[in-house]
Amino acid sequence: MNAQPASNVTVQYDVPATMRDGVTLRANIYRPDDGGAGQYPVLLTRLPYGKDLPLGSSLLDPGQAARRGYIVVIQDVRGTFTSEGAWYPFKHEREDGLESVAWAANLPGSNGQVGMFGASYFGQTQWMATGAPELRAMIPVVTWANAEETTQRNGVLEWGVQASWLMQQGIGQIFRRYANDPQALGRALYGLVSAYDTLPTQGYQSLPLNQFGPLVSLDLNQPLAESIHARDTGDFADLPHGPQQYDDINLPMLHIGGWYDLFLQGTIRNFQEMRRRGRQGQYLFIGPWTHGVFAPVIGDLYFGMASSAGLLDMQVDLMSFQLQFFDRWLKGQPGPFDRQAPVKYFVMGANIWKTAQDWPPEGATERRWYLHSGGHANSAAGDGALSEAQPGAEPADHYTYDPQNPTPTVGGPTLIHGLFRSGPIDQAPVERREDTLVFTSAPLERPLEITGPVSVSLHVATDAPDTDFVARLVDVWPDGRAIPLTDGVTRMRYRNGVDAVAEPLSADQTYQISIDLWATAIMVLPGHRIRLDVASSNFPRWERNLNTGASSATTTETRPARQRILHDADHPSFVALSVMPE
Repeated sequence: MNAQPASNVTVQYDVPATMRDGVTLRANIYRPDDGGAGQYPVLLTRLPYGKDLPLGSSLLDPGQAARRGYIVVIQDVRGTFTSEGAWYPFKHEREDGLESVAWAANLPGSNGQVGMFGASYFGQTQWMATGAPELRAMIPVVTWANAEETTQRNGVLEWGVQASWLMQQGIGQIFRRYANDPQALGRALYGLVSAYDTLPTQGYQSLPLNQFGPLVSLDLNQPLAESIHARDTGDFADLPHGPQQYDDINLPMLHIGGWYDLFLQGTIRNFQEMRRRGRQGQYLFIGPWTHGVFAPVIGDLYFGMASSAGLLDMQVDLMSFQLQFFDRWLKGQPGPFDRQAPVKYFVMGANIWKTAQDWPPEGATERRWYLHSGGHANSAAGDGALSEAQPGAEPADHYTYDPQNPTPTVGGPTLIHGLFRSGPIDQAPVERREDTLVFTSAPLERPLEITGPVSVSLHVATDAPDTDFVARLVDVWPDGRAIPLTDGVTRMRYRNGVDAVAEPLSADQTYQISIDLWATAIMVLPGHRIRLDVASSNFPRWERNLNTGASSATTTETRPARQRILHDADHPSFVALSVMPE
């Protein structure tokens, strides 16, 4: 039986846990100060970002959780900060995770039950520990479903996050490597910080990628090389973090994601796969957030206080929401999660929360909005149109994509260098370009709720042996702001799937392709317009296609590609929207 939590909390710092190979991992442990009278569930998180730094307690305040009757353990993963050993992304997290859960379950004052929490990397460390019998519940936040999602999108390398994240992790590795040589430490740190500061203007443009200097100097180029190899071969099995083994997992989970999070699809998939197997206690919760940012202001928009972590739906803060979940599944206490719908999601535009029994919500139907133009849809000043009318005899649109001048990243679900703001950012800089086709509807007369999957079907041709196509769904406000909703990309040589044999293109042959834009929830209001942008890059978020058919890992050669988008009666191109009934 659980004792009532005391009003005070005790903290132990740098508590050691010895792994199977003798390596010591260290954690901070927060406990209810009750003189040792009670036994409590343990909440564990394992992260590479520093247990003593703010990120470790940003999602769930360990002191407050301890006051509410939990032992909270925040552990530095192997090879980071206070923990011993060598760090390599995810390489040791499965074995270390299983052992750390067992260790946490046997801490003094523990009742043997462990829950895990955390976001992104330390959301994935939860999934990698799911074989531990002591693990009884978990809350993975903004976390992917398999290694492919951190590596590539339909054959296109997630270059922006790969370079930026590995360089940031390199800072901690430099401090460890040169701990006893201050001069060498200063030189190495100066070099890395200088390289990171110039990443937007110089580093991202580097070719070939396998020789990316900042990571080579840190001995961190191997993770990037492995990601590129997996992308080029379609073989992701050797990457250490995924896919999830859903058949072997039966744990209650609260899956939390954001409409502007780069791992949104994985969050949704994790929920769906667990529900499909009839696993009890699965909840999906999606707000209008970017990766790890749960504020009411996201990008250029204000979604209202009810969207923020401090006052979710005017009911509860994000920390208490998580503790309510753990109260239900670790303590067996009745509460809000006895009444919580399996799905709760934020509808942008209307700025309200809705609930559903599953995802996508029941009642959503597919409606196709077709591309139209007189052949001059280039830029927002062109003649591109979008409507539900079937196309007739219409000329194709053309543009030239030059890898030396790629269409830039502006907002969206990104996790790259901080100079590139993420989220709903006005697309005007992109839509002024001639290498972006812009198709815009008439102003809506009635509200249109788009909730669920979004995809694009295009008939395309190119004079290059390989190239990319990018599509983006946009909400155009009456004042002209073009706010992105969701987007996607496809590499043409992987048009039949990244696990299929790469197929070069025949010059100027027409191909029908589908681009998955994942999902959104938006009430497009009267007076607003729906827009679809089509281009061939979103750089540096995604790597540039060099248009030569060669891998960017090993070559520097580029060439322009002449692109053609058909949208006539024989080649209808459209965006498929999931529309809720009025």
